Amino acid sequence: MRAILKKGLGLFRKYRLLFAVFFLAAALRLLSLSYSPPALNWDEVSHGYNAYSILKTGRDEWGNLLPLSNFRAYGDYPLPLNLYLTIPFIAAFGLNEFSIRLPHAILGALTAVAAYWLCWGLTKSKKISLLGAILVAIEPWGLFLSRFVVQSNLSVFFLSASLAAFFNRHKNAYLLPLSLFFLGLTLYSYHTTRIVAPVLLIAGFLIYKKSIWEIFQKYPRTKLLSVAILLVFFVPLPFLLSKPEATARSRFTFIINEGAISKIIELRQQSKLPDALNRLVYNKPTYFISQFAGNYVDYFSPKFLFTEGGTQYQFSVPGKGLLYPAGLVFFYLGLYSTLRKAVKGEKDYRFLLAWLLVSPIPASITTEANAVVRATAMLPLPMILTAMGFSVAAKWLKEKLKLNSSLPLYVIYLIVLTIFAGSYLRVYFSSYRRDYSWSWQYGYKQVVEYARDNYQKYDKIIVTKKYGEPHEFFLFFWPWDPAKYTQDPNLIRFYQSGWYWVDRFDKFYFVNEWDVPTHRGDDFVLESGGTVNCLPTQAGQLSTIKCLLITSPGNYPEGWNKLETIKFLNGEPAFEILEN
Repeated sequence: MRAILKKGLGLFRKYRLLFAVFFLAAALRLLSLSYSPPALNWDEVSHGYNAYSILKTGRDEWGNLLPLSNFRAYGDYPLPLNLYLTIPFIAAFGLNEFSIRLPHAILGALTAVAAYWLCWGLTKSKKISLLGAILVAIEPWGLFLSRFVVQSNLSVFFLSASLAAFFNRHKNAYLLPLSLFFLGLTLYSYHTTRIVAPVLLIAGFLIYKKSIWEIFQKYPRTKLLSVAILLVFFVPLPFLLSKPEATARSRFTFIINEGAISKIIELRQQSKLPDALNRLVYNKPTYFISQFAGNYVDYFSPKFLFTEGGTQYQFSVPGKGLLYPAGLVFFYLGLYSTLRKAVKGEKDYRFLLAWLLVSPIPASITTEANAVVRATAMLPLPMILTAMGFSVAAKWLKEKLKLNSSLPLYVIYLIVLTIFAGSYLRVYFSSYRRDYSWSWQYGYKQVVEYARDNYQKYDKIIVTKKYGEPHEFFLFFWPWDPAKYTQDPNLIRFYQSGWYWVDRFDKFYFVNEWDVPTHRGDDFVLESGGTVNCLPTQAGQLSTIKCLLITSPGNYPEGWNKLETIKFLNGEPAFEILEN
């Protein structure tokens, strides 16, 4: 025991700065984790409740036993690895915001460690490696996403860990199969890495085939283990991708969808070109190429990376870049340096360039421009390139200024980064949380708590669907017994427009905003068919049916009694709660 403690203490002393970076990354991600983001969104509660259901019953909310390739969720069929990663945390801390976000915060902090070893394997420079790890710890792109439940947190960590192990493969015979194992896990983490990982695997074998073969010859067990991992993870991939679930969302998000076809027809109708030339200019291939090229280039633009960020309020702070502006010049300098080294034939930088070039492709083939999450296959490359670019600049400045060491330059840069980080965090924890709580579907927790506290008073509880999938919030925040839910005789679920909807379970009814009546006595209409009425069954009879209505502001029948108003954090009303 004493020997183990002594060895651990020795490692801590040797890598004390790396430990400090890890603790910094962890602190930034764990600080007020349940407080900000201000609420759980519908994807978070879906992942959380399905993990809870598997923990309690071995099945997801749809009754599927231990889903492996996908789980249904709302019909978007996310990948399952996050479910199983979350289960131990729910078992330990219960079903709540902290328990389902905690594994993502931990993975975000560990990604900084993986980035350190990735940089070290590439550059053999402690300064560059530490700076790269610090940037991963504090830059908005990784920091923002790893504070809530999003599948890409898993793919970012496992991809970073895979390449960190690969670039250090000569240190230990088992780092190569470990690299393949981590790469295989990305196939069950997030959809984008099902495109990126196989390309990187092929690129790695093409670029490093000689050195990989040498390792296999020297260590036969390494070869057998590597082949086994490839067979387990990558051979089933074509089968997984051929399943309808794997492409369920692509018909809505892919560039060539019904909207794109309508746009092509519109362009042809507006064009004055001859019909034959018109069809040559305006068609699916030309439309795809133009849209893809524009999207792809945007992911390397200063606007996306450094000034404005993404277009979805849930994935980045509006008006803030994904990287601090202090690194703008150094990022492009690092990119230029990587290109030069790749052209000169340096294998590691060729591989790095291959990763950089393929990583924005999954995001670029979708309709959404500047998609922060879909572009996360790039991470942590921007931080690594920035660190390498700063090293080039620091070396040049050291020579020009005739300094004995470049350390003061690193210190100055870190001070500047600290100022930017402090400014960003103030916005993130204050005005962003307040002004954009609506984008996080804030208010559902308070609504569920009210309904739970008053459950016994009402025969029917009617909830608007305005803010999206209310049933899942009731299941999560109650929390509802998964076995009771799947066997509920009142459960009404149906498939429509590529989505699975829930209209009823137990005494809860979920109605569209436009199906809430304005006149007392009129029926509430269920989208699946049927109605909900809160009046007595016989004319002249006193009402004995007590109904609770949870609806959007002002959208309720006349004569109902308002009990409570749930407000967004900016003071605007989110829900109104009434009874008949």
